[in-house]
Amino acid sequence: MTVPFKTCLLIDDNYIDNFVTRRVLEANNFAEKIIVRQSSTEAIQSLKDGSVNPDVIFLDIRMPVMDGFEFLHEYDGLDIAKKGIKIYMLSSSLDPTDIRTSADNKHITQFIHKPLTNKALEEISI
Repeated sequence: MTVPFKTCLLIDDNYIDNFVTRRVLEANNFAEKIIVRQSSTEAIQSLKDGSVNPDVIFLDIRMPVMDGFEFLHEYDGLDIAKKGIKIYMLSSSLDPTDIRTSADNKHITQFIHKPLTNKALEEISI
């Protein structure tokens, strides 16, 4: 079975959510490498310094210091933003404004409700 992605970056401040998401990604052979950053600021720094070069990102909305939308604003100013990285907003938010804002953002491929499931992953792997 071919691995759809080389490097997946998971950005979420919640340890349990990261554990569950990582397990689903690993069980589905989704990426060769899964890198977890527990804050948007840490993720931005990793992207800036080149220590992480993802081709897919799963991004939470609600995080302290810098939320997912603020991450996207910072990300937009990076050269890496032009590389066509798929970004999936992975959130437990049911707020219609969050869903609409995600849909309107040019970097977001799709909004996915937590927890990530095998079915949701199969649909985006296509």
